[in-house]
Amino acid sequence: MEGKEQQMQIVCVRSASAGGDEVLAGDWAAAEQASSRSALSLFKEKEEEIERRKVEVRDKVFSMLGRVEEETKRLAFIRQELEVMADPTRREVDAIRKRIDKVNKQLKPLGKTCLKKEKEYKMCLDAYNEKSNEKATLVNRLMELVSESERLRMKKLEELNKTIESLY
Repeated sequence: MEGKEQQMQIVCVRSASAGGDEVLAGDWAAAEQASSRSALSLFKEKEEEIERRKVEVRDKVFSMLGRVEEETKRLAFIRQELEVMADPTRREVDAIRKRIDKVNKQLKPLGKTCLKKEKEYKMCLDAYNEKSNEKATLVNRLMELVSESERLRMKKLEELNKTIESLY
């Protein structure tokens, strides 16, 4: 644009330096027409260039949008595949967790019952051991009494035997 304006100025300066008013007016009108034609063609060129760039940018944007859509679809597919892969294990994990919770609920009362039974068992065992010890003590005492009784009876028998022998 600057080159054309400079040419127009040069034409105007040359015609002014030539010195004729009539020539100057004719040249001026021709120069003005040429300048408006060149400005108009320059404007049209600029408009066409802007329009071309606009179309190029639009094409690039649509191209990028197309790639973005493809990548979005690809990502959605990958996410779906990951969910399918993760889903069975997640279901199994949830099922196992539920079973663990269920078993824990069942274990709590069993544990309490077990502790209660252990206490009862210990009490019974203690009572059994106590009674066994008492029985053993009593059996020992009985054995002592029986042996003492036998000894005493033997002694009495011997005395009786002596007494009877002394009578004959």
